[in-house]
Amino acid sequence: MNSDAIKTGAARAPARAMLRATGLDDAAIAKPLVAVVHSWSDVSPCNLNLRALAEHAKAGIRAAGGTPVEFNTITVTDGIAMGSDGMRCSLPSRETIADSIELAVSGHCLDAVLVLVGCDKTIPAAAMALARLNLPGLVLYGGTIAHGHCGGRKVTVQDVFEAVGAHAAGRIDDAELARVERSACPGAGACGGQYTANTMAMVLTTLGLSPMGLNDIPATHAAKPAAAKRCGELLMQLLAANLRPRDIITGSALRNATHAVAGTAGSTNAVLHLLAIAHEAGVALELEAFEDASRRTPVIADLKPGGRYTAVELFEAGGTARVLSELRAAGLLSDAPTVTGRSLFDEMDAELDAAPTIPAGDATHPVVLDYRQPLSARGGYSILYGNLAPEGCIVKLAGHGRTRHEGPARVFDSEEAAFAAVQARQIQPGNVIVIRFEGPAGGPGMREMLAVTAALVGQGLGNDVALITDGRFSGATYGFMVGHMAPEAARGGPLARLREGDRVVIDVQQRRIDSDADLDSREPAPAPQRVSHGALAKYARQVSSASRGAITTA
Repeated sequence: MNSDAIKTGAARAPARAMLRATGLDDAAIAKPLVAVVHSWSDVSPCNLNLRALAEHAKAGIRAAGGTPVEFNTITVTDGIAMGSDGMRCSLPSRETIADSIELAVSGHCLDAVLVLVGCDKTIPAAAMALARLNLPGLVLYGGTIAHGHCGGRKVTVQDVFEAVGAHAAGRIDDAELARVERSACPGAGACGGQYTANTMAMVLTTLGLSPMGLNDIPATHAAKPAAAKRCGELLMQLLAANLRPRDIITGSALRNATHAVAGTAGSTNAVLHLLAIAHEAGVALELEAFEDASRRTPVIADLKPGGRYTAVELFEAGGTARVLSELRAAGLLSDAPTVTGRSLFDEMDAELDAAPTIPAGDATHPVVLDYRQPLSARGGYSILYGNLAPEGCIVKLAGHGRTRHEGPARVFDSEEAAFAAVQARQIQPGNVIVIRFEGPAGGPGMREMLAVTAALVGQGLGNDVALITDGRFSGATYGFMVGHMAPEAARGGPLARLREGDRVVIDVQQRRIDSDADLDSREPAPAPQRVSHGALAKYARQVSSASRGAITTA
């Protein structure tokens, strides 16, 4: 056992003495020492249930012959930080979470790892840490939040962001905004649509790092504690079998995950995160793989932000297994190993066989569609290139039918400046809103633009404008939005040379994003110097391009 390095032999008496101080006896110390890491916090609903789930996971580990050792790591909650300087900390937190898991587990020479996750960045960070450590390990997602109810309709936090725009446009009053705000988030769980958290929870199941079906269980569902206990028991089986993350995170598994994202019109943040996970696992994955997946994969799940349903209804309709079964029927998946010791296809079939009668959403609009009758013939995003993004960028296609937009640039050097212009009703139909110097290094931290995009939708401009940025979009964003423009403006990217009024053409069919301006003849606009010290300054120095996953490890 790894843990023999800290507990076996006369020289390790001081370490054993300290372990005894925590309440462990000889029998407990002799067993495998197993990390239970979670990102519990009471700052948001996303992670609120993780410490309680950890107790059930620890019980499962003990029942299966291990000794659990609990750690806490951080979280940054995007829904709270959105639109503020705090949002700069979100993507960097992915690296900090992965680093902290790696350091805590390695520093104590532990034998296996169970990670409980909630908010957006905690999920990819867990997978990155497992890939680095390559110890027997798995991940359990704390689960989606239930949807709220307001005025006879189901609402999520997405509706609150859009209500802000509607309020600014005078379409709703203070009282209606307050009603939506007070109704949208009824308790524990991560944001309810196929936003980043639920997208990445599905990704980890598809990769094989989470047991089939367990991530789908909502946070407050009565079955969630048993799922956590099952994960503890399963981890001990993984340890006995010596099945490790790098045995599971293969090229085939990663390609499967790209199809799951495309087929559910999932968050574009999954591109960044899968590139980072692949890097940590030592598996080649290029940006162009996501274009291939999106081109070949129909959208078969009618999920918010562009669709009707939340992850709660998807769970009721058979969850990830139901989605993957359709993708398999379409010939888009390869069988692959999982943490259960059974293959992905075997797990999928077992989950569907055990499922009760599956509700269909409603007779006209099922939650998961037959792949031969999809919502869209291709996935929810496309990878574009051009003189504005030589290294590539991502356009969201979910929730609208447009494939081309041409218009004059409205250029802003920060999210705040763009949001102020939107709220002041200074954006006109046809405009291309450009938000630059918000990339991984320039932000720093590559903030999400949900406050701006939701305000545009709330003002009724969602179908009439386009937005391009070297920042990111929330999984809750929809509309004709282009993000991850690379190289970013702060590192000499073409956006730094774009000026107010320049014509911008976004053409999805041609996979191009260009301006007819003579960009090469211009001096770039100076990058704002927003930080000079601390964690964000260090991140800005180390972070790679978004086209490589915004990673900080070589």
